[in-house]
Order: sequence, then C-alpha cells, then structure tokens
Amino acid sequence: MTKAIRGQCLSYRNNPFVKPLEECLVYEEDGLVVMEGGHITAFGPASALMPGLERNVPITRHDNALICPGFIDCHVHYPQTEMIGAYGKQLIDWLNKYTFVAEQKFANKDYALATAEVFLKECLRAGTTTASVFCTVDPISVDAFFEQSEKINMRNIAGKVLMDRNAPPKLMDTAQSGYDQTKKLIEKWHGKGRSLYSVTPRFAATSTPEQMEMTGAVWNEHPGTYLQSHISENRAEIEWVRELFPDRKSYVDVYQHYGQLGPRAIYGHGVHFTESDFRTFSDTGTALAHCPTSNLFLGSGLFSIETAMTGAHPVRTGLATDLGAGTSFSQLASMNEAYKIAQLAGFALNAHRAFYLATRGAAEALYLEGKIGSIGPGLEADLVVLDLQATPLLSYRLQYANSLEELLFALMMLGDDRAVKATYVAGEKVYAKDADNRAGQFTGF
Repeated sequence: MTKAIRGQCLSYRNNPFVKPLEECLVYEEDGLVVMEGGHITAFGPASALMPGLERNVPITRHDNALICPGFIDCHVHYPQTEMIGAYGKQLIDWLNKYTFVAEQKFANKDYALATAEVFLKECLRAGTTTASVFCTVDPISVDAFFEQSEKINMRNIAGKVLMDRNAPPKLMDTAQSGYDQTKKLIEKWHGKGRSLYSVTPRFAATSTPEQMEMTGAVWNEHPGTYLQSHISENRAEIEWVRELFPDRKSYVDVYQHYGQLGPRAIYGHGVHFTESDFRTFSDTGTALAHCPTSNLFLGSGLFSIETAMTGAHPVRTGLATDLGAGTSFSQLASMNEAYKIAQLAGFALNAHRAFYLATRGAAEALYLEGKIGSIGPGLEADLVVLDLQATPLLSYRLQYANSLEELLFALMMLGDDRAVKATYVAGEKVYAKDADNRAGQFTGF
C-alpha cells in the first residue's frame, strides 16, 4: 500500500566534512516522502509530487517537525541495557564489576527476549532504526535479539560475542565452539529479512591467538558478513593487549594479522589512534564508531573526529551510543557530547556534520549507504520525525533560530528522546510519542 508523509525534510547525499555543504545537503521546506513496500518511491517538494499522487494515497502531515533518515547506532551492547548508568572506575574495572555479571543472565531465552524488546523499544523511542549490536557469548542471546528485531522488520546487525580467556567461565567459549556457533548463526540469520550478521570478538584481550585465527577465518569464509570489536579505547587496555600479543607491532596490527580488517569491519572507539593506525584503517576500508558519551563516562579519552574525517588518512566513521557505558540511547545526545569532545580538541563540529555522522555517515561506515541513511527513491523507508516543539525550552529557543544550521544545532544540544515524534521502519510507523511525552505507542511487538 502506498502512503506518504509530508513536512520539513532533511537528508545528506555526500560527506560535508570533505565537500561543500551545497553538494551534500538535501533539504525540502515542504517535502513529501512517498513509500511503498518498505521503500521510498518518491521524494521531493510536495508541490511537485502531490499532483501525481492518486487521490486515495493517505498522507500524514507533520507540522512543526523535521523528517530525517532514521538514526544509525554503529556500536552498542543490548545485554547492557539493565546496567546503563552504573558507577564504575575505568574500562576493565567496569567490565568485571557490571558487564560480565549482567551478561551471564542471557543463557535464559525468556530473559534475553524481554531485554531485547526493551532495548529495541528504547532505540525506536530515540529515533534509531538500525544498530550494530553486541549480544553475549551465548547463541541464545543472538536468537532472542533477531527474533525481536524481525517482528518489526528492522535492519539490524548483530552477533555472538567470542571470548575464550580473561572472563568468567560462564562467559567463555573455545576457539572451536566459537567458530562452530558463529557459522551456524550466520547460516540462520544473515540476510534473513533485514537481519545482518556480525562476527563479534569482544576485543583482542579476551581472545587467545587460536580464537583470533578462527575469528578471521569464519569472517573471511562468509563474504558480506560484518565484523565488530573494540580498539584503543583506554590506555591500560592498549598496554594489556601489547603484553598479550608481544609479537605484534600495535593493537591495530593484532587485528590485521588475524585477518579482521577490511570493508564491513567496524571498531568501537579508536580514541588513542596514531597516524599509522588511521592509515591502516583508511587503506583497508575499516570503519570506526565514535562513542562520545561512553568515552566521557569511563574517562577513556577524547576521540579526534577531525583527524578521522579530514586528516591525511580519512576513515569511514559513524556515531554510536556504546550502551551501557554510553549514557543515552539518543543520538541527539551523542551529537551533543561529540561536539563538546571536538571543542576540547580545538575543532568545532557543526550541526550538519553531526547529523551526517548519525545518518548517512553511519550508513557509510557500515557500507549500507545504498540502503539506509538518506532519504531518496529506492532507499529503505526508515525515518525519524523530530518534534520542534518537544519541550517548552526547545520551542522557545527555535523561535530565534535564523537558519537551518542554527535550528539543527539547537536541536542536538537541547534534544533527546522527547524530541522524537514518530519513528518509521520500512515504511511503517512503529513508534509514536504520546501527547503527554510519556511512554509512547509501539506497534509490532
């Protein structure tokens, strides 16, 4: 069935870090997005498209709102939903005290299903329509996640964590069992509907050299799948990896040696990257996920978005929440903190670049820009409608916004999940905010 939504529309067709804004920005003050069969069939000025629409096509008008591509979260842990905002010191202490405790619960299918539902609802409430998701070491956690994601036809990427050392016994697999389970899960889920599989070594410190070999092997045996992990988040972690892999030149070299870099590999953090690290990621087409709220929460350091996007060796980079060290599901909040981190490094991250990082830039990091991340004919109809009167303060502030960029900047600094009026997945409205700004209404679960 054909349907359409109408209102202010914002999208990007190119990278505003390296090209003039006029070559990147797609903006319609009164736009129309026409959808059918889960895809966008037409997009442009309402005045130009309305005459060509059949009379019976339902059109939902969103006034005082901004229609954008659905936000994309490039790195997040659904099993950590229950521990968001848990006090910790730094990365390794926090993992041992909270993460490894919480993740042991996911051998229970009912528990995993319930948590996955909460997680996905919070994503939709925040306007996030695609995420690259870490499950746990138990295959049940993967099945639970994809079963819930499949109910609402989301395009999500996820995988079973691989971890055979330096973790509690209940959270460890072996090199062989991790390989075998990953292979079965790929066959079961990759490409089923809109689900995509990601081979998921937690990070080099929790995998033996044997498992690292097997990880690279299973990924390379399944072209089109993803690989996700962590890298250079914390200085103590970097030193630990150096001790565990003394024959390798660097943290990046560990992953490269074991065949884990390349297109559709995405690594969270990269906070302490050297020029050589950026060069290797750039040359291999490997992507980074910038996790600002997490990096600040754990005191990990300040990621250089300027170097990643405009340096001598640019890297595909998308924005991420990294829950549960990250402190908000909202990519508006991630933009807010990314701006502050960049400011501390002497780089002013403007609003267009920030919105790009959470939409088309994130899609490019995941090699999905041909499917999601922008608004255009042929793309999948994943959209978020942002309420420009979501709070009294935001409504008041936007009265004095004299340009689109000013409006976007105020939105990313003052907005959060309350600013999400509606979320569309594959053309279906799966979340709508209540008038009283409370729980909202979900469909499909």
